[in-house]
Amino acid sequence: MEPLRQLSRRYCQELADSRTLSENSLKAYEGDVGQLVEYAITQRVEQAGELDTELCRSWVWSLAESGIAAASLRRKVSSLKGFTHWLGLQGHTTGDVGVRVAAPKAQQSLPRVLSRAHMDHILDGLEAAAQGDDPVALRNAAIIELLYATAMRVSELTSLTLDHCDASALTVKVLGKGNKERMIPLGRPAQVALDRYVASGRPALAEAESGQTVFLSRLGKAMGSRSVYQVVATLLADMGGDGPLGPHTLRHTAATHLLDGGADLRSVQELLGHSSLGTTQIYTHVSIERLKGAYDTAHPRA
Repeated sequence: MEPLRQLSRRYCQELADSRTLSENSLKAYEGDVGQLVEYAITQRVEQAGELDTELCRSWVWSLAESGIAAASLRRKVSSLKGFTHWLGLQGHTTGDVGVRVAAPKAQQSLPRVLSRAHMDHILDGLEAAAQGDDPVALRNAAIIELLYATAMRVSELTSLTLDHCDASALTVKVLGKGNKERMIPLGRPAQVALDRYVASGRPALAEAESGQTVFLSRLGKAMGSRSVYQVVATLLADMGGDGPLGPHTLRHTAATHLLDGGADLRSVQELLGHSSLGTTQIYTHVSIERLKGAYDTAHPRA
């Protein structure tokens, strides 16, 4: 029998080599599997052959008792199932000991969405700030315009390169989850903001090692997801409601505004890069909630 720690490292390396997960997802899975192994060791289970269904269930129960968010718990159960399935296939356990471990039901909540008036207010303010020669103001305007215009993920934005921006076709090519490339259209306001930043703002920020990365920090390095989050969160700080504020809010907003404007669900799915139409369907619920709100406000018999 091989030690669980050793096998967990081998499993995570195989996940990394397969290149089917984003960097953030890979880190999350590595952390989850490592947490499971450490829990098993506290229960005096150090060898793979000693791992059983009851221990797996006990770990999930301990996580649930700690008050962990439902979404995080579901991901950890998914990580557990992936690891135990691999252990079974490799012959380290007798079958898949995690196959009967149940994941909790998701507590799905509607994403936060900005109104069109609020979005216009933000974009007008950015446009005014970008009239000068401040490269950071030019960059921030391009970031917000691009996130709203394309509904791309923040990881797709930070990995965007100059050679993947086609101004004549009004498109950008991004690398999404699972290393899947897709072409996304953008409107002229976003293209104007991007062109202005690339022509005047980016050269002021760029250093010799900046390469082809579009969005750069003040030091000329590629911006990370956290930096973009801070830019967006600062701009949205006065928005009411509950939940986090960041780039995903603009992704939710763009998707909802598209559906409100008459876009079909399949087109929005393609734009967002969702592999499942079911993932996209949450935005139909958002649109319905907005419709109900308008009805309750405006209809005399509401």
